Amino acid sequence: MARRIAITGSTGLIGRHLKQHLLARGDQVVQIVRRPAEDVDAVSWLPGRSLDPLEALEGLDAIVHLAGAPIAKGRWTKARRRVLRDSRTITTAHIAQTLSRLKQPPSVFIQASAVGVYGDRGDERLSEDSPPGEGFLSQLTQDWEAAGAPFDAVGRRCMIRLGMVLSPQGGALKSMLPIFKAGLGGRLARGTQWVSWISILDAIAGIDRLIEDEKLQGPVNLVAPAPVRNAIFTQALGAALRRPAFLPAPALALQFMLGAMANELLLSSQRVTPGKLQKVGFCFEHPTIDVGLKAVLKG
Repeated sequence: MARRIAITGSTGLIGRHLKQHLLARGDQVVQIVRRPAEDVDAVSWLPGRSLDPLEALEGLDAIVHLAGAPIAKGRWTKARRRVLRDSRTITTAHIAQTLSRLKQPPSVFIQASAVGVYGDRGDERLSEDSPPGEGFLSQLTQDWEAAGAPFDAVGRRCMIRLGMVLSPQGGALKSMLPIFKAGLGGRLARGTQWVSWISILDAIAGIDRLIEDEKLQGPVNLVAPAPVRNAIFTQALGAALRRPAFLPAPALALQFMLGAMANELLLSSQRVTPGKLQKVGFCFEHPTIDVGLKAVLKG
């Protein structure tokens, strides 16, 4: 049965793939865009101010809220931190508050989040029940998730805590490929930090499962079941590209170039498991890093 699903951030990496997946499945996609809505299946959005036409959001099966400024674009200056925060908390609060006032709110509100909520946790195994960590990124993510709370009064809400999403078309992997293809890649610092990742195909399948499965709510770790240390990840990427990967990037160099972002985004360790998805029997097509990289890099 065809569904009506709205998406914010439909031009981003996950949004583009999700839109294509839903349309191919036969669903109707309502794009929430920050420009005049020129399509009958679009809603114009001025974050914090208006959504027009509002009636297009009535009776949706789901809304997937993916909008937010790129976390790894530029140093985390005071001004950039404000952009990162406002693009997540203000927009999420506006969407959630608006949806909560509809006559027929969506059945489920799925909002983006990140494994950065756990902070730097070393070798600790982390589930959805693990407490949040410390640092700018953790606090940002906690505030981001909390901003969607107004919807809880009217429907089911899921916060997808995403790890590194593997796709050559965007995200961290896209930025890494030129370096590794040139044979200049390698581990970051000692390479002992854990990387929680997921293939773009499994990420989309996971979101689809969240739309359908009423047993899933609250924070949901959207990561593959086998996180790896950074040294293993970089070795696997080099092997997938048939290139050497033995040139490490020293921690001091990363910190000099990127400041606090290096510590919290590149050198921190999150060993995250997808407990809730595994509990409902979700099947990962790409459970290991070798399989995941091979799948997204083929062709």
